[in-house]
Amino acid sequence: MTPTLIGRWQTRTFLLATIGVAVSSLFSTGLIGHTPGTVYFWVLLYVWGFGLCWDILYHQLQQFMWDHDWPGLFQFGAAIVEGLFLAGAIRWIGLPGTQQAAAHLDLFALHYSLVWLADYLSSWVIMRLLFPRWRFRGGEWIGRWSV
Repeated sequence: MTPTLIGRWQTRTFLLATIGVAVSSLFSTGLIGHTPGTVYFWVLLYVWGFGLCWDILYHQLQQFMWDHDWPGLFQFGAAIVEGLFLAGAIRWIGLPGTQQAAAHLDLFALHYSLVWLADYLSSWVIMRLLFPRWRFRGGEWIGRWSV
């Protein structure tokens, strides 16, 4: 897959709005973890918001690749960088709505990891099975469907 910037944004938005919300619901209701609440949805919102900015950087870096592709191993590295950045922003800056996450960074790490893993597996397995032409459109969900 050679994702376009719009495709990255659309795919990130779709996966976090579906899979991310489902996983965060397990945390917010207390089925996973020991601190139920809405903090997980705030974290998800920041993952999405900062992620849109990260995608601009990733798209520019992708242009230096010989095939303009973004391998799965790079996704793993990007997830680590994004997670560390967000943990630092929550811990040292104190993003609104994330006071519980700042107090329980271990729970933040578990939540972030499970959301990322579920989204990653969904993008590599479920979306390719259910939407086989999605990756040939640069990951775009809206537009470019008439070709």
